[in-house]
Amino acid sequence: MFIPTLDAVLVGDVIADFRRKKGISQEVLSGLADIGRTHLSAIERGERKPTLETLYRISCALDVKMSDIVKEIELKIIE
Repeated sequence: MFIPTLDAVLVGDVIADFRRKKGISQEVLSGLADIGRTHLSAIERGERKPTLETLYRISCALDVKMSDIVKEIELKIIE
């Protein structure tokens, strides 16, 4: 039986791409999202998966819809 899983590295890559496109550092994003910089770094490296709450905070800090981040993750899964 196949049980789909979400690739944490892919999720982290997408979040890092959004952050870089905005031209802000991990330090700034983590401050705006009110999460630890080491936590954000672990997410971007794929060592941790963000909760919905954390993903929401990150999306608000990036001034993008959370659904836009999820759509980009879904597009990368298909590739």
